[in-house]
Amino acid sequence: MDRAPRFFGLRSPGAVRHRASGRYHVNFDFENAMSQPRQIERIDPPAGISGGEVVVECAGFSPNSQPTLTVWFRDQPAHVVAATPDRALVLVPDLNTDGEIKVRLAEDGAEQREPARFLLARRLAGSVHPVASPAFDPADGSLFVTRSGSRGEHVPVSLYRISSDGELEEFSGDITNPTSIAFDKAGRMFVTSRLDGAVYRVSPSKEVVVFAGDLGIATGLAFNREGEMFVGDRTGAIYRVNEIGEAHAWAQLEPSVSAYHLAFGPDDALYVTGPTVSSFDSITRIDDDGESTVFYRGLGRPQGLAFDRAGNLYVAASLRGRRGIVRLSRDASQVEVVVAGMNLVGLAFSAKGEMIVATNEAVYSLPLGIYGTLVE
Repeated sequence: MDRAPRFFGLRSPGAVRHRASGRYHVNFDFENAMSQPRQIERIDPPAGISGGEVVVECAGFSPNSQPTLTVWFRDQPAHVVAATPDRALVLVPDLNTDGEIKVRLAEDGAEQREPARFLLARRLAGSVHPVASPAFDPADGSLFVTRSGSRGEHVPVSLYRISSDGELEEFSGDITNPTSIAFDKAGRMFVTSRLDGAVYRVSPSKEVVVFAGDLGIATGLAFNREGEMFVGDRTGAIYRVNEIGEAHAWAQLEPSVSAYHLAFGPDDALYVTGPTVSSFDSITRIDDDGESTVFYRGLGRPQGLAFDRAGNLYVAASLRGRRGIVRLSRDASQVEVVVAGMNLVGLAFSAKGEMIVATNEAVYSLPLGIYGTLVE
């Protein structure tokens, strides 16, 4: 027997499943409700990728009626996961468009007069396999992304370059299981390999050489303001690597089940995420002495992270069961999902104010007007 979905701990009244489509249509009957047509008051979050979960908050009900509610994103109905009288949790449908789109409600065929707006991400590339954040080349604004593959799998092309005008180029297949990508102060590109525990330096002419080795299961990669390299071994060590590739263990953390992700904050501390077996993971802050403290606890499977110029931290994670890009204020007193999306592994900011969002199979762009920090 099909059961009505639950949302925020409540059973949705009058939820009925259509046998052919499998969609839930939610019927409401409120004798004391207002008489005006229902209107969308807010979409939370107001941006995302197809398949992401968003909450549509609405107000205004027809009294003594049982309308069938449908949420339309442009010309496509959204799958209603669950609903209460004043909100619905829906999946963003797959549309053949991007940018700002209209979202409206329809009840028994009657549509609301004023639609709401939602920013839908533009797909830059598919058939890739990032396991961490992509990275921008500061020299020309091109974006690099990996096709990492399963452990030990050698794919013909493991590094791709997306030019500033959106052209996808096969760049290199010389690194097996590439994981994190980062550029140093001189604009040189470095890539970790979780297979052989090494960091590779990759030249613009596609020459690949080993820069540092014996780094365990090398995953996360970042540079501090002085140009020093830091590498995360997912078994628990954070290595500090000097300019000639010599590494020493600098900090020790709890092992990760997938990968460490690293980013330096405006306070020059290193911020680290790494999913564990817990569903209540933390972001760790490590000071210059290698001492670690918990910056924030309460995320599900936190992965790639990046800071904006205002000092806000963005991380691909889930917050209270909702998956997407989570924004944390400088002191972590304000935490919210700002981009909806499933299977997210990382993000990056372009010089044009775009947020680049990576899933485990594709890369997307959102023109949010947010600018990231750069290695000086």
